[in-house]
Amino acid sequence: MSLARRELDVTLDRPLLVMGLEGWVDAGLAGGNALAALLGSTRTEPIFTFDADQLVDQRSRRPTQKIVDGVLESVTWPEIQLRYGADNAGNDILLLVGPEPDYRWREFTKELVRVSGELGVRMAIGLGGFPAPMPHTRPTRIIATAIDQVLANDVGFIPGVREVPAGIHASLLKGFEEGGIQALSLWAMVPHYVSGMPYPQASVRLLDQLSRLGGLTVDVTELRAAADVTRERIDGLIAQNPEHVAMVAGLEQQHDSESTSSNIIDHPPLDVDNLPSGDEIAAELQRFLREEGQQG
Repeated sequence: MSLARRELDVTLDRPLLVMGLEGWVDAGLAGGNALAALLGSTRTEPIFTFDADQLVDQRSRRPTQKIVDGVLESVTWPEIQLRYGADNAGNDILLLVGPEPDYRWREFTKELVRVSGELGVRMAIGLGGFPAPMPHTRPTRIIATAIDQVLANDVGFIPGVREVPAGIHASLLKGFEEGGIQALSLWAMVPHYVSGMPYPQASVRLLDQLSRLGGLTVDVTELRAAADVTRERIDGLIAQNPEHVAMVAGLEQQHDSESTSSNIIDHPPLDVDNLPSGDEIAAELQRFLREEGQQG
């Protein structure tokens, strides 16, 4: 039984595939909000739906129920979809959305690669973010995990050998490599002390790189405005505590001392042993955001 069910029969012109499955590392909601901006900027429709009953553990990703006056009106099940649309310039784009599969990763990978070949996908790009010893006062750095060194060099990378737990995007990248489709994941390096809250600056930078690599035209006006507001809030909170000011200054010094002429990031993504504490900043920011939500 096939994992993918075709919903519409359309012909696309060498679409770019953007992968944004939920459930793996996404500090600052960098990838999630970038994908939401893409979905909000164009009308999309499902072209393929994957069988979530074969892929998703409903106990860990429970469906939601709508109850009206004690009557169960509906149940909404988690879905994994490949949706299609177009950017502001009319370029075809595919968006892989929904929860990261809990089961059958190899089969899911093969099915998505098959479908992508059928649709003429020219490149697949994943989006995400991870916490890093970076200051919020500097532009967010983007690094790549790619299927070849040329793509990695183009975006930037962390050198050396690292063995870390993998998300579904790692399986998909290897599948695309075998299928002859260019593929990479873009990762925003989100300041560790704001990684638990939305960090729009990282989403903007992801979309900038996505646009450059994929030849897309994406409106990031609203995200940039949100990034400016977030920056002001963080600045105001940090200015109230000399220890926080010193922490950010130290991160700035580390950032500025690194070579600006190379795409290679010379330090690991998260140096746990030497990481300045940002717990108080994070807690204060989260409290502030909760209060904002209650007032709204």
